[in-house]
Amino acid sequence: MTRSRLVETVGLGRPRRHLRILRVGWHDTRALIHEFRKPLLVLCLAVFLGGFVYMRLNNGLSDNKPLDYVDMPYIMIALMVLESPIDVPDEAYLAVFWYALPLVAVYVVGRGAADFLRLFIDREQRRSAWEVAVASTYRRHIIVVGIGHTGMRIVRELTQMGFEVVAVDMGIDKDAHARLQRADVPVIAGDARQERVLEIAQLEHAAAAIVCTSEDYTNLEVTMRIRDMNPSVRIVARMWDNSLAQQIESFFNVEVLSASDLAAPAFAGAAVGAEITQNLHVAGLEYSMIRMVVRGGSFLDGQTVSAIQESEGVDIVLLYRAEYDSPDVHPRGDVNVRGGDTLVLFAQHDQITELIGRNESGSGSLAARKAR
Repeated sequence: MTRSRLVETVGLGRPRRHLRILRVGWHDTRALIHEFRKPLLVLCLAVFLGGFVYMRLNNGLSDNKPLDYVDMPYIMIALMVLESPIDVPDEAYLAVFWYALPLVAVYVVGRGAADFLRLFIDREQRRSAWEVAVASTYRRHIIVVGIGHTGMRIVRELTQMGFEVVAVDMGIDKDAHARLQRADVPVIAGDARQERVLEIAQLEHAAAAIVCTSEDYTNLEVTMRIRDMNPSVRIVARMWDNSLAQQIESFFNVEVLSASDLAAPAFAGAAVGAEITQNLHVAGLEYSMIRMVVRGGSFLDGQTVSAIQESEGVDIVLLYRAEYDSPDVHPRGDVNVRGGDTLVLFAQHDQITELIGRNESGSGSLAARKAR
């Protein structure tokens, strides 16, 4: 018996892990330096520029011992901590350094401690900086805008297939954020209608963008912004309004999925005990895949797989019955179908819906009815 296996799809553009860690560390270090930029700038100016000025003023006096610039950074730092290796000069404009540099040290330490304390208390801000650093390393990834119930399921499906994902949302709750962290999905907190937010999500390097907020006009605005910033990226948008969906699809070269269209087959199938997938459009024709249970005494009961496929124009891709250890994927043509079997079939949508109705009603095959 044929047995099915789960195969994990390799993600697009997934770099080696150690290179990713190095790149994330570099970007995060840059972000951290940016947080402490003011005290670091003041410290550098005092040590290097202040040392240079002090050296030039001191060496311009014939009575003073000449100083070497190589020693000046050490001397400036020593002055900050009140441990000067040189004597206090007689000149007032040089003595000012003895009083000014300790004050600079107080500012640098105090401001740095304040910034550190702020980041320690506001850990959410630090976490956001780390996630921005992670997102900055992504290439050929998929951006998902709107992490509600639908968005979360989309992210889960994409990560399970092996794709790298960047999530964008204005106000994601803590539980959803924690689940995304466990899945190694960076979250960019912000409004995707703003260019800066999409730039942080690395739209320029993305393979695709999925826009699935709960508001049609927000989805429209985000779609327009994405298409304007990256004309070549693949966009999939969620829409409730069918007329609006058709306009977006034709004007912006976007694949639009209507929530009502997606739900309709599922509701109809559930009513008759079948599971119908979303329609696939190929060469102007609609195809569907369904899971259905064969009714005892129906036209399917007792026929072979090959007979059903030839007479009904369908493809039976899976058969399962209670005594099987696992589903039979692509069953042999001579296998007899029985009442109670579970079948997964692929065919044109009209044929699929007719098969469901005839299976439920117990009517004969389409070929037999045509013969009559």
